[in-house]
Amino acid sequence: MAKNLAHKLIEQHLVSGKMQPGEEVQLKIDQTLCQDATGTMVMLEFEALGLPKVKTELSAQYVDHNLIQADFKNADDHLFLRSASRKWGIWYSRPGNGISHAVHMACFGKPGKTLLGSDSHTCAGGSMGMLAMGAGGLQVALAMAGIAFSLVMPEVVGVEVTGKLPPWVSAKDVILEMLRRYDVNGGVNKIFEYYGPGLENLTAMDRHVIANMGQEMGATASVFPADDQVRAFLKQQGREDDFTPLHADDGAGYDHNDSIDLSTLEPLVACPSSPGKVVTVREVAGKPIYQSYIGSSANPGLRDFVVPALMLKDRQVPEEISLDINPTSRQVLEELSNSGHLNSLLQAGARLHQTGCNGCIGMGQAPATGRISLRTVPRNFPGRSGTKEDQVYLCSPETATASALLGKITDPRDLDMDYPSFSEPLTLKDMRPLLLAPQEIPVKVELEKGPNIQPLPEFDSLSETLAGPILLKAGENVSTDEILPAGTDILPLRSNIPAISHYTFSRIDESFYQRAKDYGGDSFVIGGENYGQGSSREHAAIAPRYLGVRAVIAVSMARIHRRNLINFGVVPLLFKAPADLARLHQGNELKITNLPAQLRNGNAIQVTLEDGKQLEVIHNMSADEVATVIAGGLINKVRENELADARESSKT
Repeated sequence: MAKNLAHKLIEQHLVSGKMQPGEEVQLKIDQTLCQDATGTMVMLEFEALGLPKVKTELSAQYVDHNLIQADFKNADDHLFLRSASRKWGIWYSRPGNGISHAVHMACFGKPGKTLLGSDSHTCAGGSMGMLAMGAGGLQVALAMAGIAFSLVMPEVVGVEVTGKLPPWVSAKDVILEMLRRYDVNGGVNKIFEYYGPGLENLTAMDRHVIANMGQEMGATASVFPADDQVRAFLKQQGREDDFTPLHADDGAGYDHNDSIDLSTLEPLVACPSSPGKVVTVREVAGKPIYQSYIGSSANPGLRDFVVPALMLKDRQVPEEISLDINPTSRQVLEELSNSGHLNSLLQAGARLHQTGCNGCIGMGQAPATGRISLRTVPRNFPGRSGTKEDQVYLCSPETATASALLGKITDPRDLDMDYPSFSEPLTLKDMRPLLLAPQEIPVKVELEKGPNIQPLPEFDSLSETLAGPILLKAGENVSTDEILPAGTDILPLRSNIPAISHYTFSRIDESFYQRAKDYGGDSFVIGGENYGQGSSREHAAIAPRYLGVRAVIAVSMARIHRRNLINFGVVPLLFKAPADLARLHQGNELKITNLPAQLRNGNAIQVTLEDGKQLEVIHNMSADEVATVIAGGLINKVRENELADARESSKT
């Protein structure tokens, strides 16, 4: 039977479960990826497992988010991550090496492998024939321990790619077109597999752009074949021996089918404040801008900087425009410098920032109040840039550069210039010597824990009766940036749950923390569709749980956040009838009796309202997930299993 590539990759790594959409499957994970904003929690969680070293083929820890060392917190955490990497056999990439996804692809990406990362954009690895997925940090820690990764078997959407991109249109416009079709939740529990003759016109780094932002559709993963373009990329990185050709079988079928003719695309832009609000650039052209920002995990390739440099050569941007250049790796920065393209950017008036995530995660480069910022980043959730009520538009490097030149949103096709010609260099300098490799002979390493690193909170098991107020009623498409924001003041507290919890839901309701502390008991949060979209940060589950939130009832939930809630003992419930959302209001008292038994006995849960009336909600948890949430979280469940194993061993 002919198989698509996604099914081949899953089948090759299947530990248990049936490969039928909606069924739970467990997959062997070959590689893991952590970044520093989530990695400190992963390392604390892995420490709790008590293992001497990781059991994956390869695990890597990158420092790319928290680079600003305004005080001791980030610097201390970098030392902790380095010591943890040395202790447990993990590759360590120090600050300044670059963004995790781009560096991992260059150094370690390998066709046919599974990659699990504590960053939602880990799915970028699908650009080179990997099954790459984001997850909460605790599940990544377990994968590092050799425990299979559990997920709902996704449907596979086959996207046939034909044609060739016209001038001034690039890979960012391809994924924006997909977002225009599917919005921010149309890819939930789906893998998008791209195939067809048009792929020969998309480089591996072009595919990285598309795979990276598959997460913005809610997709589990995006998969591309490993073909001549991937071979060329690996050869460029000095790793051609890692190439294995991979593709779907002729005649392979898909659960859903779509197609995209590259030749018909035009420059697109996602308007504030959602990656799904996509229109053509010409529909919003002419609006004055303050900032153009180039470089991120979503546009990390060398061409994403060289094309703007060629557009800007011997030109200058207006003095009122902030043109921000964020090189994505030392490799890219060095090539830009050696080729002279960096000078073209600087002489045009660009501001050069250090290699890393920077303003994409709200770590600097916040735009001015009430002004438009065009960015080549993957997300424009409200306030994510660091400016409250920001106006961030997502676009291609070509659109960002054209707009910077004219000081207003501009379709690059309307510039009076020829489209710059760019060809990838045959070789680039190997970045692996810049990383700290695992030591072949284990050495004793003491973890370096600064004062900002606090132990994980202890959470109790689920009680028989859950009763309390609705402390917050949120709207639709609430992102993890709104549940637990990032930014220069907040993200450095990532290793200190009591401290970072002060900011829980602060983008939605600044009074939430104090109201939760004053109440001091179990509570509920209510949400609309696609609750918890965006970042994989498990802090958005841990901090509410620390403040007493024991259940979230929503119309629908994003995949990673839903699992993070379960991992820390928060019950994820769904409205059986979405119209029931209107029946509940902030401050209402809710009560669920015999909750553990109700969860075990079916998917229908009866909720009693304060007027005595009943409301039926449902859950879609597997038996294993139910056991996890009843135990009070995955750490508790693992401990319980260890105790049970110890008791059995004592009998023999």
